Amino acid sequence: MFIATSLDGFIARSDGSIDWLNEANKSITPGEDCGYGKFMADVDALVMGRNTFEQVLTFESWPYGSTPVVVLSHREISLSPNLPKSVSVSNKTPTELVASLTERGARKIYVDGGLTIQSFFAAGLIDDITITVIPVLLGTGKPLFGPLQTDLHLVHEGTTAFEFGFVQSRYRVFRNT
Repeated sequence: MFIATSLDGFIARSDGSIDWLNEANKSITPGEDCGYGKFMADVDALVMGRNTFEQVLTFESWPYGSTPVVVLSHREISLSPNLPKSVSVSNKTPTELVASLTERGARKIYVDGGLTIQSFFAAGLIDDITITVIPVLLGTGKPLFGPLQTDLHLVHEGTTAFEFGFVQSRYRVFRNT
């Protein structure tokens, strides 16, 4: 996962708005992408929830190029013919979806969206976490993390503090196998 949160751990306002993130992104030094391009260069497929997908549809252009994108939803979604053919919809469980994507050759799957990330954590399917903390307190909103069955131990891989105030930390999920 590669995601931004407010300092108090929210990925969106309660109504799903990310206006605070869009405003913060205006402070980014031109040409800086906080490692996103390098991260995406190795991504074989992206899985996102319906709410995240609807948010992405408000962007000026499709940000994922031809990377296969799977939108998880239990409700029917009509895909616009303007979207790349690499976009699909699934109602599979995270475990079923990862198995399917792996069978098709995906090795690095990027998971995005609060509830989707939470369901992948619950299934034990997240290995690496990159969180960029934006220096804003929202007070309330949609949290990145939800309840867990047990503690999830992480190994800190590194932290980068950007001159414009963002702080990005990278973790690997510790698996005691």
